[in-house]
Amino acid sequence: MLPTEKLEELAGRHAELEEMLCQPDVLADSKRYSALSKERAELGDVVAAWGAFREVECRLAEDRVALRDPELRELALEEIPQLEAELETLQAKLQLLLLPRDPNDQRNTILEIRSGTGGEEAALFAADLFRMYCRHAERRGWKVELLSTSEAAAGGLKEVVALISGSQVYAQLRFESGVHRVQRVPTTESQGRIHTSTATVAVLPEADEVDVQIRDEDLQISIAASGGPGGQGVNTTNSAVQILHRPSNIIVKCQDERSQIKNKAKAMKVLRARLLEREQQAQADAISAERRGMVGTGERAEKIRTYNFPQSRLTDHRLPLTLHKLGQIMDGDLDEVITALRTHHQAELLGR
Repeated sequence: MLPTEKLEELAGRHAELEEMLCQPDVLADSKRYSALSKERAELGDVVAAWGAFREVECRLAEDRVALRDPELRELALEEIPQLEAELETLQAKLQLLLLPRDPNDQRNTILEIRSGTGGEEAALFAADLFRMYCRHAERRGWKVELLSTSEAAAGGLKEVVALISGSQVYAQLRFESGVHRVQRVPTTESQGRIHTSTATVAVLPEADEVDVQIRDEDLQISIAASGGPGGQGVNTTNSAVQILHRPSNIIVKCQDERSQIKNKAKAMKVLRARLLEREQQAQADAISAERRGMVGTGERAEKIRTYNFPQSRLTDHRLPLTLHKLGQIMDGDLDEVITALRTHHQAELLGR
């Protein structure tokens, strides 16, 4: 059964917000206007679905009354099964929309990709994964800000860290964390043999300063000349920043900017995200073993996905899900994969 009182309350609040957003004093206060607009947007889907549910419910009641009328009976008999199916679909949708939301879903995301086993081929795969996520971000209208990179000799990436900003970034990417495996013929393979390599992906919600308290005395900050390929201008300045957080022993490096100040600011963003992740992991472990791994690193030790290039096949081992359109996926078309993972997670929540 649907919580009709709660849904009516949400609909009333949505209508109230619509009126408030038209008031001159709210329009003049950009901070308040932004907060109220965000609240209205968050209620929009559930209120729309509830409105559709009530409309279909009303039509269904009218058709059941029409069964008594000989002239309308045949039409009502034809329409009732369609309306019942539509009502069932809307009820399921509302149940999903009413599930508790992860407080991190609206946050921007720190994306970390590192090459794993496989040497230079693993580094090339890490670069391919980063390009895939960048193209997906472009499709969604998200912004990607490079925080740190470490290039491999053959042109791949040993490590890349980026901040992805936009609407629902963490909600969309949260299930990408884990070990990604690739099966393909490397460009360096002369006999056409298929090699298997891996890269790890970590998706961390960006932490605000108020989320994580970092004391200056807990930080050991080192400055050095930036290193990079080809003797680029970045090498000529002492701008690379390494931060050691002594209590956690977490080390963060950033050297992509020529400005020491900018590199330190980027490194602090990554440090905050990692500390927030560690704190949330500890909370998750204390709350429930079922929840473990959804917030932090619990699933990263396991292979979550395989990219098989010879057969143009992607397999996600958690569902399982197999798609034969690897070229489109590597070009950023991740919607089907992400939707399947989110739907699976929602179904698990409903089953609890």
